[in-house]
Amino acid sequence: MASQLRVLDALDVASTQLYHFKAIVIAGMGFFTDAYDLFCISLVTKLLGRLYYHVEGAPKPGTLPPNVSAAVNGVAFCGTLSGQLFFGWLGDKLGRKKVYGITLILMFICSIASALSFAHSAKGVIATLCFFRFWLGFGIGGDYPLSATIMAEYANKKTRGAFIAAVFAMQGFGILAGGIVALIVSAIFDHKYKAPTYAVNAAASTVPQADYVWRIVLMVGAVPAALTYYWRMKMPETARYTALVAKNAGQAATDMSKVLNMEIESEQHKIERLRTDETKNYGLFSKEFARKHGLHLVGTTTTWFLLDIAFYSQNLFQKDIFSAIGWIPPAQTMNAIHEVYRIARAQTLIALCSTVPGYWFTVFLIDILGRFFIQILGFAMMTIFMFALALPYDHWKKDNHIAFVVLYSFTFFFANFGPNATTFIVPAEIFPARLRSTCHGISAASGKAGAIVGAFGFLYAAQSKDRTKTDAGYPPGIGIKNSLIMLGAINLAGTLFTLLVPESKGRSLEDLSGENDDAEKGRAAYVEGLKP
Repeated sequence: MASQLRVLDALDVASTQLYHFKAIVIAGMGFFTDAYDLFCISLVTKLLGRLYYHVEGAPKPGTLPPNVSAAVNGVAFCGTLSGQLFFGWLGDKLGRKKVYGITLILMFICSIASALSFAHSAKGVIATLCFFRFWLGFGIGGDYPLSATIMAEYANKKTRGAFIAAVFAMQGFGILAGGIVALIVSAIFDHKYKAPTYAVNAAASTVPQADYVWRIVLMVGAVPAALTYYWRMKMPETARYTALVAKNAGQAATDMSKVLNMEIESEQHKIERLRTDETKNYGLFSKEFARKHGLHLVGTTTTWFLLDIAFYSQNLFQKDIFSAIGWIPPAQTMNAIHEVYRIARAQTLIALCSTVPGYWFTVFLIDILGRFFIQILGFAMMTIFMFALALPYDHWKKDNHIAFVVLYSFTFFFANFGPNATTFIVPAEIFPARLRSTCHGISAASGKAGAIVGAFGFLYAAQSKDRTKTDAGYPPGIGIKNSLIMLGAINLAGTLFTLLVPESKGRSLEDLSGENDDAEKGRAAYVEGLKP
């Protein structure tokens, strides 16, 4: 292009308007749903164990065997990874808007179907649940690249980081909502159906109506998906996709004229020039992409992979913390529904005090401090706190539970005010429009692979070296202390790989991706004229 398209310049310098907030809410509600659906299963896995794996005469309530627990908790991650790759690619082929509705429909159907997992046997129920959880994850996976890309392409360059971070921050509210819904449902059922503790009467401690509790919690995830669908379908396609990928500058100008309430010239002649410029049409597997963006893609994939190993490994010591400070008493001292209530209360408090604040620190500071600084700071602080948890681990466990909880909370505060947000934001900014959704999907899928390693690989690794002290069904591991040391090293590696990721604060998407290499002279005067 001899100069930047005026429709893209208008988006870059537009003041913050109502349509920006509508886009944040529409995309953010998708992420709210994603987080609710992904994380609510952890609230009810103990209940599933009591319902379907009860052993007569056992001193403790039934629990899911390791392989079943891994399947129930992990199958959605596998679906998410697949969905990120597939829908990321599809978003570049068909358009962001067309694919955006498909993911929501899939999430709505599979949320309901997961809750309606019925069969004649325990294995049948779990198998059906896992089947629908996989496809639920598949739909959730599509939301990652599409939400980030749509928000990046709608935003102005001054506050783009905050807008994308605000979409991602809805994940915190989704986790919080999952805890609150589980609290309300379990409190109602616990009050209505009185039951003794397991220690008093093992069989009676799990009332038949407890089977409704986990189904209701899972089914509620369909509600925000249904509420959001209409508004997603009303959104116009992003101007950057319409102009730069579909090569229809006239439609892009028409759509954005309505959104921005101003007349914008279509400039189709510039698109025709772009269509014949081979230097602007290279593919993902080309030498040109490797030269211009290869290291960037290595940076976004490795940092997200390493971050998610650490982020999703929090389950390693969550139960130790909750038990140590009395938030969750021993299972045999509770009935089945009250156990759900105590788990939900603990996770809600963690989300409220640690998870949600970290996200919003990022929203308010990312366009001031920059993505690079926040990511480096986050990884560095996570490294420090992981080592601070690990090296004196025996001391924390025996003598100072409160300090352990504080360090634990800070670790995940700096994950959210740090790489958990920035690894989502940067891949939506630095790649060309025709490959943006695909590259974000690849980066996100790498992160989800890290989540699988963190949530399940380390679950086995963190088992005690003493075979008599391992959790039921698990082989001996390297212990929690050594696992925490390894996680500290992983965070340190994340700090180093961040050096491959460029700073994107305050720059247009076309400048960052190289699509605007020759546009600076023709662009400057027009941009100046658009500013208030």
